[in-house]
Parts: sequence; C-alpha cells; structure tokens
Amino acid sequence: MTRRLEVALGARSYPITIGAGLIDDPAHFAPYVAGRTAAIVTNTTVEPLYARRLGAALERAGARPFSIVLPDGEAHKDWRTLDIVFEALLRAQADRGSVLVALGGGVVGDMAGFAAATYQRGVAHLQVPTTLLAQVDSSVGGKTAINHPLGKNMIGAFHQPVAVVADTATLATLPARELAAGLAEVVKYGAIHDPSFLGWIEQNAARLLAREDDALAHAIQRSCEIKAAIVAEDEHERGARALLNFGHTFGHAIESAEGYGKWLHGEAVAAGMALAARFSVARGRLTREDAERLIALIERLGLPARPPSIAPATWLEYMGRDKKNEAGRVTLVLLEALGRAAIVKDTPPAALEAFVASA
Repeated sequence: MTRRLEVALGARSYPITIGAGLIDDPAHFAPYVAGRTAAIVTNTTVEPLYARRLGAALERAGARPFSIVLPDGEAHKDWRTLDIVFEALLRAQADRGSVLVALGGGVVGDMAGFAAATYQRGVAHLQVPTTLLAQVDSSVGGKTAINHPLGKNMIGAFHQPVAVVADTATLATLPARELAAGLAEVVKYGAIHDPSFLGWIEQNAARLLAREDDALAHAIQRSCEIKAAIVAEDEHERGARALLNFGHTFGHAIESAEGYGKWLHGEAVAAGMALAARFSVARGRLTREDAERLIALIERLGLPARPPSIAPATWLEYMGRDKKNEAGRVTLVLLEALGRAAIVKDTPPAALEAFVASA
C-alpha cells in the first residue's frame, strides 16, 4: 500500500510518498524530472544497490540521469566532498533547470540538498531516502548542511525538496545498527508530540526491529505527519520547530567530541534524549517514572542511553555552539511529560555544568 501526505508550505509545498517498490516506478518522478538533467547523488555503499534501478526509472520518466558517487560516512560530510558534487555538475554542464536526486541516508540527503541550494544560486532537489533515519526525519523539512570540525551541521541552508519518495523496500538492506539508529528519531516524535504514538512504539518494538512492513510503514508515516505539521508551522526554526531537536543538543556534542562517524547520528540522539530526560527530572520538569520509561524504550531498541566519557568543558564548548542558542545561553528542549516538550532558554550554566560532570 502506498501512503501519501504533504508538507504544506504554500508555493513550496511537496508530497511525501511512502511504500515498497517506489524506486522503480517512473510515475513518482516524472512530474519533477521530465525533460531535465537529473544528477543522482549517492555514495559508495548505496550506489551498487540502487543507483542503476533509480537511473532506469528516471530515464523512463523522461530525464537525462547521471550519477555522482561520494565516499560513505559522516566523516565525509564536509567541504571537500561537497566539491565533488559541484565539479561533477559543472563537468556535466548542469544548468539551473537540472535536479539533484539524493539517493541514500541523511548524509547524502543533507549534502545533495546543500549542493542544490547553492549550485548556480539554487536548483531543485528530490529526496529518495534509503535509511530509516532519512525516511522518518532528515529527508523532510528542507534542512541541508555540512559539518565543521568545530560543530555539526553548522554550514548549510533551508532548501525544500520538490518531493520525497521513501521506498520502504530499501530498508531490507539496512544494517541492524542503522535501523536502530533510525528508530531513535521515531521515538523522538512520540516523546515530544504524541504519547499514544510513543505507546504504540513500546507495544511494537519487536515488530519494528524485525522489520515488519506494516509496522515500519506506520512508524514512517506517523513520524512524517508530525514533522510535516511542525515544519508547516515554523519552516525556518524560529519557534516550534526547535522542538524537533529534542536530544540533539547533547547528541551533536557527542558526535563532535567523539569524531564524526564513531557514533551514528541516531545513537548520539538516543543518548542525548536520555540525557535530556534526566536533566528534565533534575530541573523539576519531568517525573522520574516518565524518564525511566523513555530510557527503558531506548534500551529495548538496542540504543545507547549513556554518553561516552566527555570532559565537562568539552560538553559546554560544543553545546555552546548549538544553532538554537541565543545571547550566549544554551537552549535546550526538555520534557514536561511524555508527549509534551518545551524550549528552555534560561538554564543556569552552573546547573548544566554540574549535570554533564555527572553524566
């Protein structure tokens, strides 16, 4: 069964299509690629699995496809790798009518989106996410970026795709560790917005880990519905969209401090959500029982609930560079209850320092 929803952004609205076998169906791509040069941006892991099939579908949809293959991994989400995309586009004489098609996980999606935002001052891009994390989160919403040694996702742009085509059949080739990392973002949506969805995840954790099609499809659809609603309300993260960063301030600090790629993004977010839940308890916002329930779910999904050993000064250095911060104060997303989150801008630095020292 194919599921379809929309990110409602006026003239920049676009569909999200979810289902098995979509990557081979030209009908899902024709409205966006017919008569255009289509650059498939992918990586060395995904390319041999799906690039030829997608290229064939794009050609049947009327496009002129070619592939740009990047090295795999978060460690390559940088200027040097981005320039591979620009050079390939220039050598192919891609013009402003071209479309970049991101085929892969969150790193590929972010880089292809940022390349599209900046190549010739902006061209179209289409997301074809092949990891659970990308299907439930990073392919939706128009956030594009690369990393810097001093901070994750610090250089980027808001640039909405023309469509998201999430083929759930691609999850069959996903390593178990990557699948669990994607489930961290699924848990996030229940934790911040929908307690009944969080309960559903608890009840269906084993089915999700077993990759049962209907369970995964429901998790992807509900996650995208929640994200689409929040993005439609606050496209450029000036308010409510910051709630989507629950666990990410701690999580990004883990990724930056440990070196990009040592922890998967979803693993760092999982530990970050556990830390944010514990800090919510410490600040008197959340009951200990609710925090323990969330942490137990994180652990049931095979995700880390404890961070690596990081010095307090390092925690504060990286958290101090978070994009949500204002006037030198760390902004955190904390829980008031399971299913209800708040953006907190007045955390005393001493309280945060004491907490990370004992994390």
